Amino acid sequence: MKYDTQEIQDRVDRYISQFKEGYFSPLSLQARLTEEVGELAREVNHRYGEKPKKSSEIEKALEEELGDVLFVLTCFANSLDINLSEAFERSISKIETRDKNRWTRKEGETNNE
Repeated sequence: MKYDTQEIQDRVDRYISQFKEGYFSPLSLQARLTEEVGELAREVNHRYGEKPKKSSEIEKALEEELGDVLFVLTCFANSLDINLSEAFERSISKIETRDKNRWTRKEGETNNE
């Protein structure tokens, strides 16, 4: 199933809203996000780096780790009443403007000024 960012935020909110505890504090969410990004980094290092997994370690899919990062990031946004689509739009617009001539374009691509 495919979700847009609003559907992701709504589904996470429906899940979290079932519990009295609700969303964790921003500081706790930052710690959880850091933990999840670390787990993603570990998987990338095992798959593409010089540190293979021990035979006793369970293989985790990168997709699962990215999903965990997305879940916590969505909790973070929801807890602060931030719309991820709007946040992304601001960010990508800044990047498209700031970095439009930074990289070598593929043949036939224009910078769409």
